[in-house]
Amino acid sequence: MYLVVIAWLYITLLMAVAEATAANGTVLGAIVTFVLYGLLPLGLVLYILGTPARKRALRAREQAERTAEAQAAPSAGQPDAGGHTPAGAEAGVVPPVGKEP
Repeated sequence: MYLVVIAWLYITLLMAVAEATAANGTVLGAIVTFVLYGLLPLGLVLYILGTPARKRALRAREQAERTAEAQAAPSAGQPDAGGHTPAGAEAGVVPPVGKEP
């Protein structure tokens, strides 16, 4: 695909040189010829043809983020995966509320 792109740019560059060196041609006309026949159409074609590759790259990046997130926090959905009571007090250390010794 890039061979066609390089060949088309070469052809439009030669068209621009011919425009600039012609008896009634101008350098501005050569620049306009190169931009309108070469750069703009090729930019549009490459953007359209590159859409599937951009979508694949986006999906791969999202999948990698999800995988990294899942590996970083395997117990993300569980608040306490340690197996202990979350607020359990040791016996005899904390006095019961409302009772006086």
